[in-house]
Amino acid sequence: MSVPLYQAKAELFRTLGHPVRIRVLELLQDGPKPVRDLLVAIEVEASNLSQQLAVLRRAGMVTSYRDGPLVVYALSAPDVADLLAAGRRILGAVLTDRDGLLDELHADGRDR
Repeated sequence: MSVPLYQAKAELFRTLGHPVRIRVLELLQDGPKPVRDLLVAIEVEASNLSQQLAVLRRAGMVTSYRDGPLVVYALSAPDVADLLAAGRRILGAVLTDRDGLLDELHADGRDR
């Protein structure tokens, strides 16, 4: 029995629900990176990064391969970068709307 589409989508968004995972995906937008470079850029414990990379790999958002002694990670598809860009746009719109509402409240003067 297959999982309903809405449930699969919810799982995808749960996968994005961790700051380290988001940061990894952002860094991989520039191209494949070895784990050591991700560790330097993110500054988390190696075990924590390993756990988060495993979650992303199981979700199909990243792939990994060996390049000699290095394990290299890459985005599984360009759509992952598109999803992050959409998230930035949505966040920007939400924050802009909140700033506008706050300005309105202050201009009204009744919230003081």
